[in-house]
Amino acid sequence: MAKRLLIGGLIAFALLVAGVFTVSRGWTAEGPAEKPVEVVIAQGSSLSKAAREMEKAGALASADRFLSLARVFGSGAAIKAGEYEVPARASPSDVLALLQSGKTLQRLVNVPEGMPSILVYEKLMAESRLSGAVEIPGEGTVLPDSYSFQRGEARVAVLGRMQKAMGDQLAKLWAARKPGIAVSSPREAITLASVIEKETGVPAERRTVAGVYTNRLKSGIPLQADPTVIYPVTRGKPLGRRILRSELNADNGYNTYARAGLPAGPIANPGRDSIAAALDPAPTKALYFVAKGDGGHIFAETLPEHNANVARWYTIRRARGEM
Repeated sequence: MAKRLLIGGLIAFALLVAGVFTVSRGWTAEGPAEKPVEVVIAQGSSLSKAAREMEKAGALASADRFLSLARVFGSGAAIKAGEYEVPARASPSDVLALLQSGKTLQRLVNVPEGMPSILVYEKLMAESRLSGAVEIPGEGTVLPDSYSFQRGEARVAVLGRMQKAMGDQLAKLWAARKPGIAVSSPREAITLASVIEKETGVPAERRTVAGVYTNRLKSGIPLQADPTVIYPVTRGKPLGRRILRSELNADNGYNTYARAGLPAGPIANPGRDSIAAALDPAPTKALYFVAKGDGGHIFAETLPEHNANVARWYTIRRARGEM
């Protein structure tokens, strides 16, 4: 009798162990997703609600089974909201670990330095994972940078972060401005910075270009900046051709050949370094600059010197077949 009880007990224990082993294997077994699955977990979601979303997306075979296994084998750490990419064949254990890690997908809208607001608008509207409409932002109100967003987020919210970043950065740089600069308000600083941004893509030149424009503004000499002539024609988009004589003669508030001073407003969204250059220009006597053929510019203090530099630039352009 005792022998039978012992054997029965051993069998029951073996069955229990086998059952536990089978259940535990279910916790670490491959999941149903044949390819990576993207799932959005809303702010304030419970583990139960998150599990339903995972089941709906095909990352879990059964939310109820997942929850039962999680109570036995999972940790009690809180889950985090956001958009997740669940790997193919992720196990229930993997899914819980991912939700608790907070390693959400990083989706970005990139705004490069010097991008005009019309292109910022088009980029936001072209991002299909954002929602709602947005107006074209004011020129110069967006700080160039990379901005993260979540699937389904409102475009207006993303734009709001872009504009807040510009406001914060401008306030900081304006507070640290150097004395004797040519601009008298943050708005003028952004306007000048936008011209600097469009005139040179060479970081080391920004403060020197700012110095040239500072000298011209203080002397009442027109800036004669081609990008300001182009702006009313294209709203900052590439012109794709040479500037017409009629455009050089047009007096529309932006043409810095037609009148002295700053244009009527910014012509692009300048980056931090161009704003900083406008507020801390390099000390220079230069009044002119012209391209030298390699992306940079040659600076000159006198008109004869400048004319010679222009002649060299025309020679380079003719050799390239551009004239």
